[in-house]
Amino acid sequence: MSIFEYNGSATVAMVGKNCIAIGSDRRLGVQLQTIATDFQRIFQIHDRLFIGLSGLGSDAQTLYQRLVFRHKLYQLREERDMKPETFANLVSAILYEKRFGPYFCQPVIAGLGDDNKPFICTMDSIGAKELAKDFVVAGTASESLYGACESMYKPDMEPEELFETVSQALQASVDRDCLSGWGGHVYIVTPTEIKEHILKGRMD
Repeated sequence: MSIFEYNGSATVAMVGKNCIAIGSDRRLGVQLQTIATDFQRIFQIHDRLFIGLSGLGSDAQTLYQRLVFRHKLYQLREERDMKPETFANLVSAILYEKRFGPYFCQPVIAGLGDDNKPFICTMDSIGAKELAKDFVVAGTASESLYGACESMYKPDMEPEELFETVSQALQASVDRDCLSGWGGHVYIVTPTEIKEHILKGRMD
C-alpha cells in the first residue's frame, strides 16, 4: 500500500459562474480501520481562498501550519491577502523544497482572484502544478471522482447547482472507494459569502 493511501482521502474542487466549490470526505483511517469520522481536510486561508490536503493526515496538518505561517508573513509585509495564483506558487515552492523527503500530500487549491475569476489547481507531492478550467481531484478516490465529475460538470453553474453537482460527484465516488467516505464536507465560495455544508453519507 502506498503511503498516500494510508489514511484514505477524497478531495475535489469545481468551478462555477464567479464561484468555486471545494469538497472532501471526512474519514480518517489506518488502512482499512476507521479512526475518526470528522477529520478536516479543507482549510480556509482567507475569505476567498481554500486548500484541501489529501494524502497522509499528519503531513497535511503540518503543511497547513506552514502555509498559514507563510501567509501571515505575506499579509504583514504586503498588507493584503494572497491571490490564489500566488498561493499556488507558494505551495509548489514549499513542496519542491522538500522534494528529497516530501510531504505526502496532494494539495487542491481553490479561490476567487481579481474580478471574481475562479481559480483551481492541484499538484503532486513535489509541487508540479496541474491547472484546470473545470475541476480538479485528488486522493484515493480520484479515479472515480474523475469519472463522476466528467459526466456531471457543466460550465457556468450557479452556486446552488454547483453545490448539488459537487456533492453528488463526491458521494458517488467515495462509495466506490473503501479508504474514503463517511460523509462529506463542502464549501461554496462566492464573491459575497462562504457556505459550508456537512454531507451525510454511507457509514461503512
